[in-house]
Amino acid sequence: MALERTFAIVKPDAVKAGHTGEILSAIEQGGMKIVGLKLTRLTPAICQGFYHEHVGKGFYQELENFMVEGPVVLMVLEGENAILRWRDLMGATNPANAAEGTLRKRFGASIGRNATHGSDKPESAKFEVSYFFNAFEQM
Repeated sequence: MALERTFAIVKPDAVKAGHTGEILSAIEQGGMKIVGLKLTRLTPAICQGFYHEHVGKGFYQELENFMVEGPVVLMVLEGENAILRWRDLMGATNPANAAEGTLRKRFGASIGRNATHGSDKPESAKFEVSYFFNAFEQM
């Protein structure tokens, strides 16, 4: 297994509902280390840069509206096969299809309000981490 870093977000719905602590605990209990952490609010411009591949798609405006509606927790996670492990812990994008015990099954309400985000591959993780964290903000 390879030691790697991935990017994660606790989305506005989960922050508002008070699930941040449970999600952070699940990450640590899952054997990953949180090496970067911030609480912030995204703006439309930040969303457009982050979700650049989705701008102009039919679902984009709903996604942006959701992501700017409240604070989010941004994280850099590190561990053996962190990308896959974080994705497994989150569960399927649609909470209705997520396995029991996964974060999206526990805290997500719909495919659009699904509590968490995680990088899907190493190239995405590299972009997403560097989009929100500089080298001095990661341990």
